[in-house]
Amino acid sequence: MSYTHNTIVKLQKSSPAQTEFYQAVEEVLDSLAMVLDEDSRFCKHSIIERIVEPERQIMFRVAWVDDNGTVQVNKGYRVEFNSALGPYKGGLRFHPSVNASIVKFLGFEQVLKNALTGLPLGGAKGGANFDPKGRSDGEIMRFCQAFINELYRHIGARTDVPAGDIGVGTRELGYMFGQYKKLTNQFDGVFTGKNTLWGGSLGRKEATGYGCVYFAKHMLEGNDETIEGKECLVSGSGNVAIHTIEKLLDLGAKPVTCTDSDGTVYHKKGIDIKCLKQIKEVEHGRLSDYAKRNPDAEYISREKYPDDGHAVWRLNGQLAFPCATQNELNAADARSLLDNGCIAVCEGANMPCTSDAADLFLKAKIAYAPGKAANAGGVATSQLEMAQNAGMQRWTFQQVDEKLQDIMLDIYQRTRDTAAELDRPTNFILGANVAGFRRVADAMIQQGVV
Repeated sequence: MSYTHNTIVKLQKSSPAQTEFYQAVEEVLDSLAMVLDEDSRFCKHSIIERIVEPERQIMFRVAWVDDNGTVQVNKGYRVEFNSALGPYKGGLRFHPSVNASIVKFLGFEQVLKNALTGLPLGGAKGGANFDPKGRSDGEIMRFCQAFINELYRHIGARTDVPAGDIGVGTRELGYMFGQYKKLTNQFDGVFTGKNTLWGGSLGRKEATGYGCVYFAKHMLEGNDETIEGKECLVSGSGNVAIHTIEKLLDLGAKPVTCTDSDGTVYHKKGIDIKCLKQIKEVEHGRLSDYAKRNPDAEYISREKYPDDGHAVWRLNGQLAFPCATQNELNAADARSLLDNGCIAVCEGANMPCTSDAADLFLKAKIAYAPGKAANAGGVATSQLEMAQNAGMQRWTFQQVDEKLQDIMLDIYQRTRDTAAELDRPTNFILGANVAGFRRVADAMIQQGVV
């Protein structure tokens, strides 16, 4: 049996029923095969066995009281995966789908993503199976306070610095930060993605989406293409998708889609970003409202492709930006994109393409950027926020955006150069995985068995 297979078998025994986690680990280990064969240090120091096991896994009960006076119980998680390069860093996700497998897959990906930035950051992830949708502000506040009543003892500005993710924005971060401050009597940079009024960084909210587009721009230019004028298919309508659309428009591209869990908006003349922001950020509404306000836009219900694909990937577009959630783009979707002339896929979400879909893109040799490289702008800007908090400083939006552009160029070049070194110049999955792994592995070896 192969080293990769044996590792997955061991994980299935030690961490049963964690499909998403196995998928993430297998994808990375498959990429590392040639590196492991060439450098005996990694096997000698059992780096693979150590890197796939989190340094610490925290699971806890979150009991809180809803508006009706009923006690509700949710499950909270924080998986501190690897601290070889710096303090643990990664978001918190509040969504009904959150479980140990989701959190561990995200934490494992975060380790390599953070390593790719070149910044001193370890990797972690966390969250709870709590759904903020339909909850009052009071309920969300009480849940966040109950969540932090347990988590506060495990985090700190030099230990573990959480951020937002799906279901966790500045509102939720505010409630958690306030409770942390009360419990610890400290005002420090223990969270990133905070409101700019109390320590947040200008540009952090935009960073993941903007960074994804900057990466796509570099990737296209490396193939003698330009982003300007390209029709773009974007999934999602949350923070990442909105700012991906915004930066695409800024650079002269034409994003024509966005999605939510109910369906897809297709706007041939280009998404109206002001209308989209009003509906999603101000009114917290649904995309069906967008179509009502823009009669020339088409709204496609998700029922159109209930079993084999998603409407957004069946439309015509030269560039695809999956920015919603994991495994949202399957093999049938990938074939549709390729048949319709798609020349590049750039992942704004974490692992949004299934393994089969990714294989088709690699086989077609189109420009394909995995999330751990393309969406690293968010965590990179989080580190900039940490630096500002540590120095009690505040940088301008332009300063942060310029640093973000430099970091995304550096990630692109590191990914590209590693893929070329391994004689697989079109395989950015390989380039990103190996470049991130080498940095973490070297640090682990130098720090000894800990």
